Amino acid sequence: MKQFLIVGLGNFGYYLATHLYAKGHEILTIDKNPDLVQNIKDHVTQAVVADATDARVIESLGVKDIDTAVVSIGSVLSNSILAVLNLQEAGVKHIVAKAINEPHQRILEKLGIKDISFPEKDIAISTAERLHNPNLIDYLPFLEGHGIIELAVPNRFIGQSLRQINLTNKYGIQIVAIKEMVPEKLHFIPKADFVLKDSDILILFGSQQGLEKLQTN
Repeated sequence: MKQFLIVGLGNFGYYLATHLYAKGHEILTIDKNPDLVQNIKDHVTQAVVADATDARVIESLGVKDIDTAVVSIGSVLSNSILAVLNLQEAGVKHIVAKAINEPHQRILEKLGIKDISFPEKDIAISTAERLHNPNLIDYLPFLEGHGIIELAVPNRFIGQSLRQINLTNKYGIQIVAIKEMVPEKLHFIPKADFVLKDSDILILFGSQQGLEKLQTN
């Protein structure tokens, strides 16, 4: 069990806090809006009406020893930055912050925040990738220039083994797992002699360039 502080109870903060709480973690949430705090109070460990841009408020909460603080303030950039600075000054060692745009992301990086969530961008990219390729089931941006995708087996690969399609050498792509639907089974790091069927789903990791080349060839 870990201790988390969630700052900001918009949609992102609300679902993050309640999901972590459901997983058995201790969750402290704060927001300036009493209605948002009231709405979540029965679904987290503690919900407090508080202004994270006030350093004295953050200090009074005694957050120094929590495992992770997540700043999910998205509407006002300056409030997000102040909240991050106040948490840093309070001694919080691990901070995750939500970015609302590219300049916000760059500022957070300058502040030393390594874990930055950009949900609107990630959702938009994932949706665009699925619209671009009907075989693509899901797309998850990973590191800069890399991603993880779920891909229905292309027709040209059906009946071939992983050794034959040779994705690593041809595209620089790693096969993380295969979802076998008939019978239902998940194969992590499948063997090279695994023969693909039309009902299988590939979970792949690679550069965006390699993943794009695989899907367009």
